Amino acid sequence: MKITNNIVESHGLKLEEYSKIKQLLSREPNYLELGIFSAMWNEHCSYKSSKIHLKKLPIKNKNVIQGPGENAGVIDIGDDDAIVFKIESHNHPSYIEPYQGAATGVGGILRDVFTMGARPIALLNSIHFGDPKHKKTKNLLNGVVSGIGGYGNCIGVPTIAGETKFNSTYNENILVNAMAVGWVNKKKIFYSKAKGINKSVVYVGSKTGRDGIHGASMASAEFDENSEDKKPTVQVGDPFTEKLLMEACLELMKKDSIISIQDMGAAGLTSSSVEMAHKGDLGIELDLDKIPCREEKMTPYEMMLSESQERMLIILEDGKEDEAKNIFQKWDLDFVVIGKTTELKNLSLKFKKETVATIPIEALSSKAPLYDRKWVKTKFNKNKIKVKDLKKIKFEEAFLKILSSPNHSSKKWVTEQYDQMVMGDTIQRSGSNAGIIKIHNKDKAIAVTVDSSANYCKSHPLIGGKQIVCESWRNLISVGAKPIAITNCLNFGNPENPEIMGEFAENILGMKQACEFLDFPVVSGNVSFYNGTNKNNIYPTPVIGGVGLIKNLNKIFNHHFKKIDSNVLVIGKTFGHLEQSVFINQLYNLNEGMPPEVNLLNEKNNGEMILKLINAGLINSIHDISTGGIILALAEMSISSQIGVKINKPKKLSNLSEYFFGEDQSRYLIEVDKSNYSKIERLFKDNNIYFDNIGITQKEYFELDKELKISVKELYDINNKWYKQFNGTDC
Repeated sequence: MKITNNIVESHGLKLEEYSKIKQLLSREPNYLELGIFSAMWNEHCSYKSSKIHLKKLPIKNKNVIQGPGENAGVIDIGDDDAIVFKIESHNHPSYIEPYQGAATGVGGILRDVFTMGARPIALLNSIHFGDPKHKKTKNLLNGVVSGIGGYGNCIGVPTIAGETKFNSTYNENILVNAMAVGWVNKKKIFYSKAKGINKSVVYVGSKTGRDGIHGASMASAEFDENSEDKKPTVQVGDPFTEKLLMEACLELMKKDSIISIQDMGAAGLTSSSVEMAHKGDLGIELDLDKIPCREEKMTPYEMMLSESQERMLIILEDGKEDEAKNIFQKWDLDFVVIGKTTELKNLSLKFKKETVATIPIEALSSKAPLYDRKWVKTKFNKNKIKVKDLKKIKFEEAFLKILSSPNHSSKKWVTEQYDQMVMGDTIQRSGSNAGIIKIHNKDKAIAVTVDSSANYCKSHPLIGGKQIVCESWRNLISVGAKPIAITNCLNFGNPENPEIMGEFAENILGMKQACEFLDFPVVSGNVSFYNGTNKNNIYPTPVIGGVGLIKNLNKIFNHHFKKIDSNVLVIGKTFGHLEQSVFINQLYNLNEGMPPEVNLLNEKNNGEMILKLINAGLINSIHDISTGGIILALAEMSISSQIGVKINKPKKLSNLSEYFFGEDQSRYLIEVDKSNYSKIERLFKDNNIYFDNIGITQKEYFELDKELKISVKELYDINNKWYKQFNGTDC
């Protein structure tokens, strides 16, 4: 087939990129080779627009075993225990086909974890939908939640934390980010780097079909009005087969058989073979006649670009083929030696005894385009919102409207579709500051959380980048965990737009500053560009997945009030920052002004003080203060515990809305026994920690002077009604 400009562009390649391909090959590529280049050079696989900025992020601390560049990041949590974790996007597929898009997003991230030798122990997700009134939102929400629950529940891994948000910016491009966490003995970690010449290259798992062809390329392009036509590029998942594949791989990993292993994710057999060869500075020769296919007359092009799920590529030690084959056959899975490693450093493909493609590995990997795209700084809207000039809304009315809004209503309708207790090690699940999973048969646990803040990142990308890292830090601190490292999923619009690229570049800079100051490095992640439809880009939405260690199971905390007649304190200073707040957006539909500033010194000092108080046994409960301010955090503490609180009017900030709805950073709410108050007060003064004593817990009522008095039961009902009304079902 003659390669025309239209064919090149239909593969998602620029004409200048095609010229580079011809230079690297010293000839015209054939159609199969063009498809392989399109798979490896797309944004999703090559990171060609983001790599130059991602290199700025800190990736190491004393706990990091493996940073970016592998299937997932790995951290050391002591006693030869290691945690493997990563987050990735499946945005475009989930918009086109919500159930399968979300399900295969879960399946893909699980493979990233167990391919490194780790048994998955937890799943998380960050899902973002358009305006609830938009015609597609309900169907997308139902499909995505069902897909996440269906896959995770069937494979038997608990989904213990996450977030569900709504904003019109996602009307035509939802976000579905899935995170997986696994445990492994740090002496039994497996990597994807190929080693040795003439080693067997083995295909295991499901058969190859025509689903998912050009899936990675589709994820690297904007949508248009014809997005529905892309349904064939969405993969189809089978969680039961994935369970078999996971158990077979983990069983083989107990032997001394595997040299390297890689899942067939985006770009399928192409990316897995190229990545293994590139890391090992070797070549790979594949015989495509041996590929197990589930459809007739599949072409080499279809085999190499298929993204059929539940497949792995393994390179084995000499003489280990029969032992490995017996294991996979026992689990009723395909096991076929389809090729070998070579010293020629090419990807060489044979079909019907003919060589149908020969491409230098470096042409597909290290020689891929790398762009330093033009970017411009974000123009800030510095208009100050004058609260006194806004239409007066009664405090109680404002509070209840926010508490019953889509973004702040109880998410039980979502989370109760996920099995959160399977495997028996879940200690704390969805609805808490962070999920907590016990390390099996050990007196320690890990805390995990996912967070995002699109409006902050849109209004000021640098501050937004700092803030979302700090939000993850606070959530881990609030359950008694020492934060260790993060994974990030960076969801942005079209990088060819200098304004979008500016949002990305500045956001990375903000993340860098926070990660360095807090010693909270990035060990894995994913970049998802081209999130938009017909030139309408989403708000920049970096999602941070944080992991922390709890060394003692007796030191686990949550945000449920524990006792009546306890003091309630706000740690950190409240200035009453309302720009970009839920209060301003929800009640006045305003998106003006700057987000609250992030003082990293205060963030670190306040967080470390909270951990000291936990270790000293001086706190009953903790909640970080984030969107919605003090009043929303207090309400969540009351609702979760069914204990009320009597709140004092602030002495130093007369405007109630500013004090209670302001979203100043670096703050926590803590509940303390009156008998411990003087000790805590002394500690705060000695360590220069600002705090306010704002109230006392009580029976039954949530009360603020004369402004608000409502029973906790009524608060619960108000907070739980939105999803019930939206879907017409009980929560």
